[in-house]
Amino acid sequence: MCIVSIHQLLPTRKTRETAMRSGDQDLAAEPKHNDLQQPLITHSSKPVTTYAECSIFSHLTFSWLSPLIAIGYKKPLDLDDIPDLSGLDSAKGSFPILKSKLDRDRFISNKLTTFNLVTALIHTTWMDILSTAILAVLYTLASYVGPYLIDAFVQFLNGRRESRLEGYLFVFIFFVAKVVESLSQRHWFFKLQQGGIRARAALVAMIYQKGLTISSQSKVGQSGGEITNLIAIDAERIGDFGWYIHDPWLVILQVGIALVILYLNLGFASLSALVAIGFVMLSNIPLGSLQEKFQEELMKSKDNRMVKTSEILRNMKILKLQGWEMKFLSKIRELRSVETKWLKSLLCTSTTIISIFWVAPSFIAAVTFATCMLLGVPLESGKILSAIATFKILQQPIYNLPDTISMIAQTKVSLDRITAYLNLPDLDSGLVQTSPRDSSDVAVEIINGTFSWDVLSCNVSLNDINVKVLHGMKVAVCGTVGSGKSSLLSCILGEVSKVTGSVNVTGTKAYVAQSPWIQSGKIEENILFGKDMDRVRYEKVLEACALKKDLEILPFGDQTVIGERGINLSGGQKQRLQIARALYQDADIYLFDDPFSAVDAHTGSHLFKECVLGFLKSKTVIYVTHQVEFLPAADLVLVMKGGEIKQAGKYNDILDSGSDFMEIVGAHKEALPIIDSINTKFESENTKVNEKDKVEIIPDDTKVTNGQIVQKEEREKGSVGFSIYWKYITSTYGGTLVPCVLLAAIFFELLQVASNYWLAWASPVSQDMVPPVGGTTLITVYVGLAVGSTFCIFFRAVCLTTAGYKTANLLFNKMHLCVFRAPMSFFDATPSGRILNRASTDQSAVDLTIPNAVGVFAFAVVQLLAVIAMMSQISWQVFLVFVPVIAICIWLQHYYISSARELARLVGVCKAPIIQHFSETVSGLTTIRSFHQEQRFHHTNMKLTDGYSRPKFHSAGAIEWLSFRVELLSSVIFAFFLVFLLIVPKETIDPSIAGLAVTYALNLNILQASVIWKLCNMENSIISVERILQYTSIPSEAPLIVETCRPDDMWPSDGKVDIHDLQVRYGPHMPLVLRGITCSFHGGTKTGIVGRTGSGKSTLIQTLFRIVEPTGGHIFIDRVDISSIGLHDLRSRLSIIPQDPTLFQGSVRSNLDPLEQYTDEQIWEALDQCQLGDEVRRKEGKLDSAVNENGENWSMGQRQLVCLGRVLLKKCKILVLDEATASVDTSTDHTIQQTLGLHFSDSTVVTIAHRITSVLNGDMVLVLEQGLVEEYGSPLKLLENKSTSFAKLVAEYRGRSSSSYDSRV
Repeated sequence: MCIVSIHQLLPTRKTRETAMRSGDQDLAAEPKHNDLQQPLITHSSKPVTTYAECSIFSHLTFSWLSPLIAIGYKKPLDLDDIPDLSGLDSAKGSFPILKSKLDRDRFISNKLTTFNLVTALIHTTWMDILSTAILAVLYTLASYVGPYLIDAFVQFLNGRRESRLEGYLFVFIFFVAKVVESLSQRHWFFKLQQGGIRARAALVAMIYQKGLTISSQSKVGQSGGEITNLIAIDAERIGDFGWYIHDPWLVILQVGIALVILYLNLGFASLSALVAIGFVMLSNIPLGSLQEKFQEELMKSKDNRMVKTSEILRNMKILKLQGWEMKFLSKIRELRSVETKWLKSLLCTSTTIISIFWVAPSFIAAVTFATCMLLGVPLESGKILSAIATFKILQQPIYNLPDTISMIAQTKVSLDRITAYLNLPDLDSGLVQTSPRDSSDVAVEIINGTFSWDVLSCNVSLNDINVKVLHGMKVAVCGTVGSGKSSLLSCILGEVSKVTGSVNVTGTKAYVAQSPWIQSGKIEENILFGKDMDRVRYEKVLEACALKKDLEILPFGDQTVIGERGINLSGGQKQRLQIARALYQDADIYLFDDPFSAVDAHTGSHLFKECVLGFLKSKTVIYVTHQVEFLPAADLVLVMKGGEIKQAGKYNDILDSGSDFMEIVGAHKEALPIIDSINTKFESENTKVNEKDKVEIIPDDTKVTNGQIVQKEEREKGSVGFSIYWKYITSTYGGTLVPCVLLAAIFFELLQVASNYWLAWASPVSQDMVPPVGGTTLITVYVGLAVGSTFCIFFRAVCLTTAGYKTANLLFNKMHLCVFRAPMSFFDATPSGRILNRASTDQSAVDLTIPNAVGVFAFAVVQLLAVIAMMSQISWQVFLVFVPVIAICIWLQHYYISSARELARLVGVCKAPIIQHFSETVSGLTTIRSFHQEQRFHHTNMKLTDGYSRPKFHSAGAIEWLSFRVELLSSVIFAFFLVFLLIVPKETIDPSIAGLAVTYALNLNILQASVIWKLCNMENSIISVERILQYTSIPSEAPLIVETCRPDDMWPSDGKVDIHDLQVRYGPHMPLVLRGITCSFHGGTKTGIVGRTGSGKSTLIQTLFRIVEPTGGHIFIDRVDISSIGLHDLRSRLSIIPQDPTLFQGSVRSNLDPLEQYTDEQIWEALDQCQLGDEVRRKEGKLDSAVNENGENWSMGQRQLVCLGRVLLKKCKILVLDEATASVDTSTDHTIQQTLGLHFSDSTVVTIAHRITSVLNGDMVLVLEQGLVEEYGSPLKLLENKSTSFAKLVAEYRGRSSSSYDSRV
């Protein structure tokens, strides 16, 4: 379908559909226009479009759009300028109709079929389907008036002039037919798009609602990317199918009318035309099947590339830390090479179809005229011209047929995919029995519960669960990695399938997930989460969650916009924001899935005390924790292992009653004697969190500026600069193919005109005239000229395809290289949707649409000049009308293009928020359902869908607004031309040549409109190139390799790190985050870095890896200044286990060894060392066992152990642990520390830890405070001085660990 816009009659369904798609500058997921920056809360006070209430005249002429186009002419349009949609055009109007029909069908058959979905869509848009069918018939009848009358008009010019009135009657009929043709086609196309917009909006709302109710088991089988594609691709394709919906029956009507006209002119010889038409159509079918196959494979390969690209962008920080970005770029290029293989096949097939398309009228004409000679049917010029005009009209249905078949097949695939998704099992509402708060004293009760994430397998996740929790109780859940702690909370939430037993919950719930889920939007909106503002409660929540200091530092306070996945917040800030969201809800039951691991020891202590024991004093709280120090405060401690509750009771009661609990507590207590050996027990006032010591947050990873970190997407305004066109057309072979395309188009048109001129000149006007040449000569010369023109069009198609293909690959490689080499600050400030949009929708436009958008504009200009030349040869007076009309058309184009351009840009900008909102919903589904916020999110989705439909609807109308006016002016020119033919003396014109000029002039209205329209379409399409070029000029990181300064192969051999007066800031005008740090980590030492949240710990690590470049000072590793060597040489020689454990979709092997450097034996050894060997051996695929998207089929702790396995394989001399054991229990943490101590005994290990025990056994401790070194020394020395900050932190930790929470606050 890449060449759909080649046809000369451009405002055709296929062309217009392609062009409308080219305006969708977006996939999934992208920038947000400012109006959609905060999708959590949406208000609308915009006027409703006047389309539904306009007068008949305004409706017919599209004048209801004139006010909007006038605004767009005066200034660049913004989304606020575009009126809201009314009635069925909005998702709110169309969705209930679709849903009610599907609900009825589901009730009858208990399962939806594709047929049910089709009938429901027809039910939703039946008015549009019926009206467009009537308009299509009207257009078809009007378009054949010209070919039917052309013979009679030529005879009239030849002398059969009964009266001048008869001539003017011809002019009137021709003119009226043209106006009816224009009006019906314009409204046909607009109503098709209107119906498509309605269908798409309703489908998107339906898919989204299904996403809110889908069961967790169903969700596992669908990756986020696959579900998002249902909205981004499949729903869009079904909306676009409106262009083709009438083609199957319309082609029969068009061919039938054509045969009637041919029969009236040529008699039984017209049957040969039917045979020739059938032959051409049949020859297109196998090519159409090939095209369909190549298109399907192209989409599959594109899906694979986009899934991988999305995953890489989400995890770009870990790729840069590990030095893997170029390896993963090569994987993207490999996937692109597979995609381009299918793209090349598709383009070659399309080039062949183009040639058939253009040769078809000449082929059918040659067969028909040859048959006439054999049958003795006289060939008069009028009859020949009537046949030629008829064949030209038949050209479009002939060309449409294979594409229609292909589109039907593609749409069926999309319908099948959506139907399969809608049939997925929903979450069983009966899994949990819910009752009001006052109905029972029991908050949560599970009786004989057995649960499984996959009910089809024989493996259960939780077995024999019996729990009874009274209102107001505090219940702690602990256990080793993978023991079922998170699953226990999930079964209370109703997210896990119940095999046996019952779950009863009394009251409302609030949930805090282990992996923070933060929505894009303002901090305030994330905390309120749909509830009204209660300022007193809000302030108390901020206080309890230690967020006030954060908000004071952020430039916009709680109005600061959070980036995608909370990217501009630290891990601790995201977790505290989650807790604040839960606290503000004022629920009866709170479920905390280990939220305290993501914050430092001091902040964790504050949160537990102020939130769990203070703010939620009277509430029921069930909290999963790996921190043993939080267990004594619980009324009930549940110890889990292997999916079962092994022990239950108060902390002291179960302490000595079983080995499972002792395994957890024992590892924790092993670290305490070192503290007890030194007198560090302070008075209780020293351990309290007073106002002076309260968390002072200067976000490590937050690059705040005086503006929001996530700015609205850069949207160019005004006309597309000539430099964009020039860069595009000269990208390949320096633009040498461009003249070839132009010359081929010119020669083609010359040969086409010559062949038709030959037929008109060489055939007699009437039977009583002697033909200038014989019949054989007539056909032979005609065929020769037609074949020559076919070669020209083939050569043009090949040149255009080659130039487009090469340029697309060049832009792809250039953009991806620039993106992968961009600094992390770019990814922090740029939502991944913006990048994905360019890699998906914009790249598709460059691959398939833009070469033709540029090519067909030049071709249309050549065709229009040919028609003008032909008409002027017969009647030069037509120029008197041409000049002012062309001037008016150019003014109209100039007046219209400003609005059209901005509408096209807005369509692109407004699509991404839908994708992003859906992606966020899928990832935060458990949280949304636990807060019962499904209805609000569904409403937001419909608002965002309408936000996309609004510019799309008005863009569709604006195109018709221009086309109608230009075509009307062209019809006026045509009428004046016919009048001139009537008033000039009979002897001064050749009736045959005049008839030929009229035949060409029949298409003048469409051709003239198409030149203007294609110019607008080209500018709208080229916006994709403009957007891609924006990302080819991103500032790059430092070089990966500096050839003149490469470290030797053994570097670093000692592992000594020297830091001299290190200063770091995140932006030119921002304050220093590190303010002159000087210290040394000696080779082979174990150094712990501690400090309050925001003290600069993570910034120091990022600077070590040069994720952030130093503003001043130096870091030396083994006497080599790291700023002087390449980034790859630096990062590949260091190892890190990050705070957020990252797994990639693939296998266990590919996750441990992405660079494919190690043997299976080495990988198994590493797995055994990180305690995962047995777990992987139990899996069917062993090392090839599947890892789902984001590693969701592995627990958080297991993901962290895989990250440990990576560094064990790499065995670098310098290892950094960035809060690496936050997600594992104390026992596993102890095991990890022992493993690291054993295998990295001679390596330099730098540890940022929230658990004080992780650094107590180290050689040195570095205490940071507000970007400065506060203390640096051995743990024992620092503990000896009671006044040191480190001693206070340890004392606080020791105080918590000694049951300091037994007495409630």
